[in-house]
Amino acid sequence: MRHFGHIAPEVRQRLFHQEPCAFTADSPARLLSAALGATLYSPATRPRLADDIVKQAGNGVVSMVLCLEDSIDDADVGAGEANLVAQFADLDARAGVEPPLLFIRVRTPEQIPDLVRRLGPSARLLSGFVLPKFTEERGMPFLEALHAAETAGGRRLFAMPVLESPELLYLESRGETLEGIFRAVDKHRERVLALRLGVTDFCSSYGLRRAPDMTAYDVQIVASAIADVVNVLGRADGTGFTVTGPVWEYFRASERMFKPQLRHSPFLEVRAVELREKLIAHAMDGLLREISLDQANGLLGKTCIHPSHVLPVHALSVVSHEEFSDAQDILRPERGGGGVLRSAYTNKMNEVKPHRAWAERTLLRAEVFGVANEDVGFVELLAAGIPG
Repeated sequence: MRHFGHIAPEVRQRLFHQEPCAFTADSPARLLSAALGATLYSPATRPRLADDIVKQAGNGVVSMVLCLEDSIDDADVGAGEANLVAQFADLDARAGVEPPLLFIRVRTPEQIPDLVRRLGPSARLLSGFVLPKFTEERGMPFLEALHAAETAGGRRLFAMPVLESPELLYLESRGETLEGIFRAVDKHRERVLALRLGVTDFCSSYGLRRAPDMTAYDVQIVASAIADVVNVLGRADGTGFTVTGPVWEYFRASERMFKPQLRHSPFLEVRAVELREKLIAHAMDGLLREISLDQANGLLGKTCIHPSHVLPVHALSVVSHEEFSDAQDILRPERGGGGVLRSAYTNKMNEVKPHRAWAERTLLRAEVFGVANEDVGFVELLAAGIPG
Protein backbone atom coordinates (compact mmCIF):
# COMPACT_ATOMS: atom_id res chain seq x y z
CA MET A 1 0.00 0.00 0.00
CA ARG A 2 1.00 3.62 -0.35
CA HIS A 3 -0.59 7.02 0.13
CA PHE A 4 -2.23 8.27 -3.07
CA GLY A 5 -1.77 4.76 -4.47
CA HIS A 6 -5.40 4.87 -5.63
CA ILE A 7 -4.66 7.51 -8.26
CA ALA A 8 -3.09 6.79 -11.65
CA PRO A 9 0.73 6.57 -11.83
CA GLU A 10 0.91 9.31 -14.45
CA VAL A 11 -1.08 11.63 -12.17
CA ARG A 12 1.22 10.88 -9.23
CA GLN A 13 4.20 11.64 -11.43
CA ARG A 14 2.73 15.05 -12.27
CA LEU A 15 1.89 15.85 -8.64
CA PHE A 16 4.98 14.62 -6.82
CA HIS A 17 8.60 15.61 -6.79
CA GLN A 18 9.12 12.49 -4.64
CA GLU A 19 6.30 9.95 -4.61
CA PRO A 20 5.08 8.35 -1.37
CA CYS A 21 6.87 5.10 -0.58
CA ALA A 22 5.22 1.69 -0.59
CA PHE A 23 4.84 -0.11 2.73
CA THR A 24 3.16 -3.18 4.21
CA ALA A 25 1.85 -4.23 7.59
CA ASP A 26 5.28 -5.77 8.20
CA SER A 27 7.21 -2.53 7.62
CA PRO A 28 9.24 -1.03 10.50
CA ALA A 29 7.18 0.52 13.29
CA ARG A 30 8.82 3.92 12.83
CA LEU A 31 7.57 4.05 9.24
CA LEU A 32 4.09 2.73 10.04
CA SER A 33 3.54 5.19 12.89
CA ALA A 34 4.16 8.08 10.50
CA ALA A 35 2.12 6.46 7.70
CA LEU A 36 -1.14 5.95 9.65
CA GLY A 37 -2.56 9.14 8.17
CA ALA A 38 -6.33 9.48 8.48
CA THR A 39 -7.35 6.46 10.55
CA LEU A 40 -10.96 5.72 9.65
CA TYR A 41 -13.18 4.30 12.40
CA SER A 42 -16.04 1.93 11.65
CA PRO A 43 -18.48 0.16 14.00
CA ALA A 44 -17.64 -3.55 14.20
CA THR A 45 -21.31 -4.39 13.73
CA ARG A 46 -21.55 -3.27 10.07
CA PRO A 47 -23.00 -6.23 8.15
CA ARG A 48 -20.90 -5.66 4.99
CA LEU A 49 -17.73 -4.68 6.81
CA ALA A 50 -15.39 -6.65 4.52
CA ASP A 51 -16.85 -4.86 1.48
CA ASP A 52 -16.50 -1.52 3.26
CA ILE A 53 -12.83 -2.19 4.01
CA VAL A 54 -12.07 -3.10 0.40
CA LYS A 55 -13.93 -0.02 -0.84
CA GLN A 56 -12.12 2.35 1.50
CA ALA A 57 -8.75 0.86 0.62
CA GLY A 58 -9.57 1.58 -3.02
CA ASN A 59 -10.29 5.20 -2.07
CA GLY A 60 -6.92 5.76 -0.39
CA VAL A 61 -7.51 4.70 3.23
CA VAL A 62 -4.42 3.01 4.70
CA SER A 63 -5.52 2.48 8.33
CA MET A 64 -8.85 1.56 9.90
CA VAL A 65 -10.16 0.89 13.40
CA LEU A 66 -13.03 -1.56 13.80
CA CYS A 67 -14.74 -0.46 16.97
CA LEU A 68 -16.28 -2.60 19.69
CA GLU A 69 -16.37 0.24 22.19
CA ASP A 70 -18.21 3.59 22.18
CA SER A 71 -19.53 3.36 18.61
CA ILE A 72 -21.81 0.39 19.40
CA ASP A 73 -24.43 -0.31 22.04
CA ASP A 74 -23.40 -2.30 25.10
CA ALA A 75 -25.88 -5.00 24.14
CA ASP A 76 -24.25 -5.45 20.72
CA VAL A 77 -20.71 -6.34 21.82
CA GLY A 78 -21.16 -10.09 21.37
CA ALA A 79 -22.71 -9.64 17.95
CA GLY A 80 -19.92 -7.25 17.01
CA GLU A 81 -17.26 -9.78 17.96
CA ALA A 82 -18.97 -12.52 15.96
CA ASN A 83 -19.31 -10.18 12.99
CA LEU A 84 -15.61 -9.32 13.12
CA VAL A 85 -14.65 -12.99 13.05
CA ALA A 86 -16.91 -13.62 10.04
CA GLN A 87 -15.83 -10.48 8.18
CA PHE A 88 -12.11 -11.16 8.69
CA ALA A 89 -12.62 -14.67 7.29
CA ASP A 90 -14.43 -13.19 4.30
CA LEU A 91 -11.64 -10.67 3.74
CA ASP A 92 -8.95 -13.33 4.11
CA ALA A 93 -10.61 -15.46 1.43
CA ARG A 94 -10.43 -12.71 -1.20
CA ALA A 95 -7.46 -13.38 -3.44
CA GLY A 96 -5.27 -10.43 -4.34
CA VAL A 97 -6.89 -8.01 -1.87
CA GLU A 98 -4.53 -5.92 0.27
CA PRO A 99 -6.55 -4.36 3.11
CA PRO A 100 -5.46 -1.29 5.06
CA LEU A 101 -3.74 -1.62 8.41
CA LEU A 102 -6.57 -3.00 10.56
CA PHE A 103 -6.97 -2.45 14.29
CA ILE A 104 -9.73 -3.53 16.67
CA ARG A 105 -10.86 -1.19 19.44
CA VAL A 106 -11.72 -3.36 22.43
CA ARG A 107 -13.40 -2.73 25.77
CA THR A 108 -11.58 -5.16 28.05
CA PRO A 109 -8.14 -6.80 28.12
CA GLU A 110 -9.73 -10.25 27.93
CA GLN A 111 -11.10 -9.51 24.47
CA ILE A 112 -7.60 -9.32 22.99
CA PRO A 113 -6.46 -12.97 23.31
CA ASP A 114 -10.02 -14.19 22.81
CA LEU A 115 -10.42 -12.37 19.50
CA VAL A 116 -6.97 -13.40 18.23
CA ARG A 117 -7.87 -17.01 19.00
CA ARG A 118 -11.28 -16.76 17.33
CA LEU A 119 -9.90 -15.04 14.25
CA GLY A 120 -7.67 -18.03 13.61
CA PRO A 121 -5.66 -17.80 10.36
CA SER A 122 -7.34 -14.53 9.39
CA ALA A 123 -5.59 -12.86 12.34
CA ARG A 124 -2.73 -12.34 9.88
CA LEU A 125 -4.76 -9.35 8.60
CA LEU A 126 -4.79 -7.74 12.05
CA SER A 127 -2.17 -5.11 12.87
CA GLY A 128 -3.18 -4.56 16.48
CA PHE A 129 -5.61 -3.15 19.02
CA VAL A 130 -6.81 0.26 20.14
CA LEU A 131 -6.90 0.52 23.93
CA PRO A 132 -9.59 2.83 25.39
CA LYS A 133 -9.40 5.31 28.28
CA PHE A 134 -5.73 4.55 28.81
CA THR A 135 -3.99 5.25 32.11
CA GLU A 136 -1.18 3.34 33.75
CA GLU A 137 -3.55 1.44 36.04
CA ARG A 138 -6.16 0.61 33.41
CA GLY A 139 -3.74 0.30 30.51
CA MET A 140 -1.17 -2.17 31.81
CA PRO A 141 -3.58 -5.16 31.74
CA PHE A 142 -4.34 -4.33 28.08
CA LEU A 143 -0.64 -4.17 27.18
CA GLU A 144 0.09 -7.42 29.02
CA ALA A 145 -2.82 -9.15 27.26
CA LEU A 146 -1.51 -7.87 23.93
CA HIS A 147 1.96 -9.18 24.70
CA ALA A 148 0.51 -12.59 25.62
CA ALA A 149 -1.55 -12.74 22.42
CA GLU A 150 1.45 -11.68 20.36
CA THR A 151 3.61 -14.38 21.95
CA ALA A 152 0.96 -17.07 21.53
CA GLY A 153 0.33 -16.18 17.89
CA GLY A 154 3.95 -15.63 16.95
CA ARG A 155 3.06 -12.45 15.09
CA ARG A 156 3.68 -8.77 15.81
CA LEU A 157 0.68 -6.87 17.17
CA PHE A 158 0.68 -3.13 17.87
CA ALA A 159 -1.12 -1.12 20.53
CA MET A 160 -2.64 2.31 20.05
CA PRO A 161 -3.69 3.63 23.49
CA VAL A 162 -6.38 6.30 23.50
CA LEU A 163 -5.72 9.18 25.89
CA GLU A 164 -9.21 10.30 26.90
CA SER A 165 -9.69 9.74 30.63
CA PRO A 166 -10.91 12.50 32.98
CA GLU A 167 -7.78 12.02 35.12
CA LEU A 168 -5.75 13.25 32.17
CA LEU A 169 -7.92 16.33 31.77
CA TYR A 170 -8.31 17.38 35.42
CA LEU A 171 -5.55 19.75 36.50
CA GLU A 172 -4.95 18.16 39.91
CA SER A 173 -4.31 14.69 38.46
CA ARG A 174 -2.90 15.48 35.00
CA GLY A 175 0.81 15.46 35.85
CA GLU A 176 0.69 12.19 37.77
CA THR A 177 -1.49 10.59 35.09
CA LEU A 178 0.88 11.60 32.31
CA GLU A 179 3.86 10.24 34.22
CA GLY A 180 2.05 6.93 34.72
CA ILE A 181 1.08 6.72 31.05
CA PHE A 182 4.69 7.32 30.09
CA ARG A 183 5.89 4.52 32.39
CA ALA A 184 3.38 2.10 30.88
CA VAL A 185 4.03 2.86 27.21
CA ASP A 186 7.78 3.14 27.71
CA LYS A 187 7.84 -0.37 29.20
CA HIS A 188 6.09 -1.68 26.07
CA ARG A 189 7.66 0.80 23.65
CA GLU A 190 8.31 -1.76 20.89
CA ARG A 191 4.58 -2.48 20.49
CA VAL A 192 3.12 1.03 20.99
CA LEU A 193 2.61 2.32 17.46
CA ALA A 194 0.95 5.64 18.30
CA LEU A 195 -0.99 7.45 21.00
CA ARG A 196 -4.46 8.66 20.03
CA LEU A 197 -6.22 11.67 21.58
CA GLY A 198 -9.86 11.24 22.62
CA VAL A 199 -10.99 14.86 22.59
CA THR A 200 -14.71 14.01 22.49
CA ASP A 201 -14.34 12.38 25.91
CA PHE A 202 -12.35 15.39 27.13
CA CYS A 203 -15.22 17.67 26.16
CA SER A 204 -17.72 15.29 27.73
CA SER A 205 -16.14 15.80 31.15
CA TYR A 206 -17.29 19.43 31.05
CA GLY A 207 -20.46 19.09 28.99
CA LEU A 208 -18.81 20.77 25.99
CA ARG A 209 -19.01 20.22 22.25
CA ARG A 210 -17.10 22.34 19.76
CA ALA A 211 -19.08 23.91 16.92
CA PRO A 212 -18.18 23.21 13.28
CA ASP A 213 -16.47 26.59 12.96
CA MET A 214 -14.22 25.90 15.96
CA THR A 215 -11.23 23.61 16.31
CA ALA A 216 -10.14 21.62 19.35
CA TYR A 217 -7.57 24.35 19.93
CA ASP A 218 -10.31 26.96 20.42
CA VAL A 219 -11.56 25.00 23.44
CA GLN A 220 -8.91 26.11 25.88
CA ILE A 221 -9.31 23.33 28.43
CA VAL A 222 -8.82 20.78 25.64
CA ALA A 223 -5.95 22.70 24.07
CA SER A 224 -4.10 22.76 27.40
CA ALA A 225 -4.43 18.98 27.73
CA ILE A 226 -3.16 18.43 24.16
CA ALA A 227 -0.18 20.67 24.91
CA ASP A 228 0.70 18.70 28.03
CA VAL A 229 0.34 15.35 26.25
CA VAL A 230 2.78 16.49 23.58
CA ASN A 231 5.06 17.99 26.23
CA VAL A 232 5.43 14.67 28.07
CA LEU A 233 4.80 12.04 25.40
CA GLY A 234 5.72 13.65 22.08
CA ARG A 235 9.27 14.83 22.60
CA ALA A 236 11.83 14.70 19.80
CA ASP A 237 14.68 13.49 22.02
CA GLY A 238 14.08 9.78 21.39
CA THR A 239 11.69 9.30 24.31
CA GLY A 240 8.57 10.45 22.49
CA PHE A 241 5.82 8.69 20.57
CA THR A 242 3.71 9.58 17.56
CA VAL A 243 0.62 11.39 18.85
CA THR A 244 -2.33 11.56 16.44
CA GLY A 245 -4.84 14.37 16.02
CA PRO A 246 -8.35 14.27 17.51
CA VAL A 247 -11.51 13.32 15.67
CA TRP A 248 -13.42 15.88 13.60
CA GLU A 249 -17.13 15.28 14.23
CA TYR A 250 -18.74 17.09 11.30
CA PHE A 251 -19.11 16.03 7.69
CA ARG A 252 -20.89 16.85 4.47
CA ALA A 253 -21.28 14.86 1.28
CA SER A 254 -18.87 17.24 -0.42
CA GLU A 255 -17.23 14.91 -2.93
CA ARG A 256 -20.59 13.95 -4.51
CA MET A 257 -21.32 17.61 -5.07
CA PHE A 258 -17.84 18.41 -6.29
CA LYS A 259 -16.89 15.64 -8.68
CA PRO A 260 -19.95 15.55 -10.99
CA GLN A 261 -19.75 19.30 -11.51
CA LEU A 262 -16.13 18.96 -12.53
CA ARG A 263 -17.01 16.25 -15.04
CA HIS A 264 -19.90 18.12 -16.65
CA SER A 265 -18.65 21.71 -16.70
CA PRO A 266 -18.01 23.06 -20.23
CA PHE A 267 -15.37 25.40 -18.77
CA LEU A 268 -13.42 22.73 -16.93
CA GLU A 269 -10.26 24.52 -15.89
CA VAL A 270 -11.86 27.78 -14.73
CA ARG A 271 -14.83 26.03 -13.19
CA ALA A 272 -12.56 23.54 -11.43
CA VAL A 273 -10.74 26.33 -9.64
CA GLU A 274 -14.02 27.95 -8.62
CA LEU A 275 -15.48 24.69 -7.34
CA ARG A 276 -12.35 23.70 -5.50
CA GLU A 277 -12.22 27.04 -3.74
CA LYS A 278 -15.90 26.75 -2.87
CA LEU A 279 -15.41 23.24 -1.53
CA ILE A 280 -12.51 24.27 0.65
CA ALA A 281 -14.12 27.48 1.90
CA HIS A 282 -17.56 26.11 2.74
CA ALA A 283 -17.34 22.36 3.32
CA MET A 284 -14.02 21.85 5.05
CA ASP A 285 -12.86 25.08 6.64
CA GLY A 286 -12.96 23.92 10.27
CA LEU A 287 -11.42 20.55 9.44
CA LEU A 288 -8.60 22.09 7.42
CA ARG A 289 -7.79 24.59 10.15
CA GLU A 290 -7.73 21.83 12.76
CA ILE A 291 -5.44 19.62 10.66
CA SER A 292 -3.03 22.54 10.24
CA LEU A 293 -3.11 23.22 13.98
CA ASP A 294 -2.57 19.52 14.70
CA GLN A 295 0.62 19.63 12.68
CA ALA A 296 1.75 22.92 14.21
CA ASN A 297 1.36 21.37 17.67
CA GLY A 298 3.36 18.23 16.93
CA LEU A 299 0.57 15.79 16.01
CA LEU A 300 0.68 13.52 12.97
CA GLY A 301 -2.34 11.77 11.44
CA LYS A 302 -5.91 12.05 12.64
CA THR A 303 -8.82 9.99 13.88
CA CYS A 304 -11.63 10.12 11.29
CA ILE A 305 -15.26 9.01 11.49
CA HIS A 306 -16.25 9.81 7.89
CA PRO A 307 -14.56 8.93 4.58
CA SER A 308 -14.77 12.56 3.41
CA HIS A 309 -12.16 13.50 6.04
CA VAL A 310 -9.49 11.13 4.76
CA LEU A 311 -8.30 12.93 1.66
CA PRO A 312 -7.93 16.38 3.30
CA VAL A 313 -5.79 14.82 6.05
CA HIS A 314 -3.57 13.11 3.50
CA ALA A 315 -3.35 16.10 1.16
CA LEU A 316 -2.25 18.38 4.00
CA SER A 317 0.28 15.77 5.15
CA VAL A 318 2.20 15.89 1.85
CA VAL A 319 5.49 17.76 2.31
CA SER A 320 5.79 20.89 0.22
CA HIS A 321 8.76 21.31 -2.08
CA GLU A 322 9.92 24.24 0.07
CA GLU A 323 9.78 22.22 3.31
CA PHE A 324 11.67 19.39 1.64
CA SER A 325 14.34 21.76 0.34
CA ASP A 326 14.84 23.27 3.81
CA ALA A 327 14.99 19.87 5.53
CA GLN A 328 17.54 18.54 3.07
CA ASP A 329 19.73 21.62 3.46
CA ILE A 330 19.64 21.38 7.26
CA LEU A 331 20.61 17.69 7.26
CA ARG A 332 23.47 17.85 4.77
CA PRO A 333 26.52 16.10 6.28
CA GLU A 334 28.65 19.21 5.93
CA ARG A 335 26.20 21.07 8.18
CA GLY A 336 26.86 18.74 11.12
CA GLY A 337 28.72 21.42 13.04
CA GLY A 338 25.75 23.77 13.08
CA GLY A 339 25.46 27.28 11.77
CA VAL A 340 22.85 29.36 10.01
CA LEU A 341 22.11 29.42 6.29
CA ARG A 342 19.69 31.17 3.99
CA SER A 343 17.02 28.88 2.55
CA ALA A 344 17.11 27.95 -1.13
CA TYR A 345 13.79 29.82 -1.41
CA THR A 346 15.59 32.92 0.00
CA ASN A 347 12.71 33.67 2.38
CA LYS A 348 13.99 32.41 5.73
CA MET A 349 17.03 31.43 7.76
CA ASN A 350 17.56 27.77 8.61
CA GLU A 351 19.41 27.16 11.87
CA VAL A 352 21.03 23.75 11.61
CA LYS A 353 21.03 22.62 15.25
CA PRO A 354 17.63 23.97 16.43
CA HIS A 355 15.89 22.83 13.24
CA ARG A 356 17.47 19.37 12.99
CA ALA A 357 14.67 17.46 14.75
CA TRP A 358 12.08 19.25 12.60
CA ALA A 359 14.04 18.35 9.47
CA GLU A 360 14.26 14.68 10.47
CA ARG A 361 10.51 14.50 11.10
CA THR A 362 9.83 16.30 7.83
CA LEU A 363 11.90 13.81 5.81
CA LEU A 364 10.11 10.90 7.48
CA ARG A 365 6.77 12.47 6.54
CA ALA A 366 8.13 13.03 3.03
CA GLU A 367 8.97 9.35 2.79
CA VAL A 368 5.43 8.19 3.54
CA PHE A 369 3.31 11.05 2.13
CA GLY A 370 5.61 12.24 -0.63
CA VAL A 371 6.89 15.66 -1.69
CA ALA A 372 4.75 17.85 -3.92
CA ASN A 373 6.16 19.33 -7.08
CA GLU A 374 7.08 22.97 -6.78
CA ASP A 375 3.89 24.20 -8.46
CA VAL A 376 1.53 21.75 -6.74
CA GLY A 377 -0.45 22.64 -3.64
CA PHE A 378 -3.21 21.27 -1.45
CA VAL A 379 -5.99 22.00 -3.93
CA GLU A 380 -4.37 19.99 -6.71
CA LEU A 381 -3.71 17.06 -4.37
CA LEU A 382 -7.27 17.16 -3.09
CA ALA A 383 -8.85 17.28 -6.55
CA ALA A 384 -6.65 14.47 -7.91
CA GLY A 385 -7.47 12.17 -5.02
CA ILE A 386 -11.27 12.43 -5.05
CA PRO A 387 -12.63 9.04 -6.15
CA GLY A 388 -13.95 9.04 -9.71
